[in-house]
Amino acid sequence: MTEALSLSGIDALYGESHVLHQVSFNLNAGRVLALLGRNGAGKTTCMSTIIGFLPPRAGEIRLFGEAIGKLSPETISRKGVGFVPQGRRIFSSLTVQENLAVSRQKRKGVAMPWTLERVIELFPRMKDRLQQLAGSLSGGEQQMLAIGRALMGNPRVLLMDEPSEGLAPLIVAEVGRTLLRLKQEGQSIVLVEQNIKLALGLADEVVILNTGRVAFHGPVDRVRGDQTLITQHLGVF
Repeated sequence: MTEALSLSGIDALYGESHVLHQVSFNLNAGRVLALLGRNGAGKTTCMSTIIGFLPPRAGEIRLFGEAIGKLSPETISRKGVGFVPQGRRIFSSLTVQENLAVSRQKRKGVAMPWTLERVIELFPRMKDRLQQLAGSLSGGEQQMLAIGRALMGNPRVLLMDEPSEGLAPLIVAEVGRTLLRLKQEGQSIVLVEQNIKLALGLADEVVILNTGRVAFHGPVDRVRGDQTLITQHLGVF
């Protein structure tokens, strides 16, 4: 199986604060990896390191075998890493259509590239909001736009940081259906998600971080069947 993304011995620091300690895991192509942990465990820092916002102090990050750990966020994006950030961070002063257009990247060898039409088909309610300022959308609509914006880059690997955060249950279910469809289409995904039921329902593999270290890395079935592991590292019952 092709390895889409791999982290090997990653250390990351904010100033003198050592946040990630020798973090190693890999994501195979077409799979979903859930990156779980309590608040402050290092999940968002891990995502920031992969996308290039926080260069690793040590270790190596590879995208389909190519080292990307020393590249800029812009270059990493062009190489094929898409990012749906926590808090959505859409361009509020641009229209929905402008948000999508500004993120568009063509990529060779993509059987079904993401276009404006495909994003609208994925999120039909966006069709009537294309000329609306993104900042005036509801929270759920902004999350759909954030996902659509990332897909317009035709990512080889999609990073998603808390896509269900702050959303009503019906919208969470809609986001879940969207992620399932992306998985079925073969999109490689790293998913950070506090909604454990949603995450375990989508994931093939699970990595659990605890105080910046990998406490568990294995198939999702081993987590679903181990309530002690879930309680110990995630604090849920």
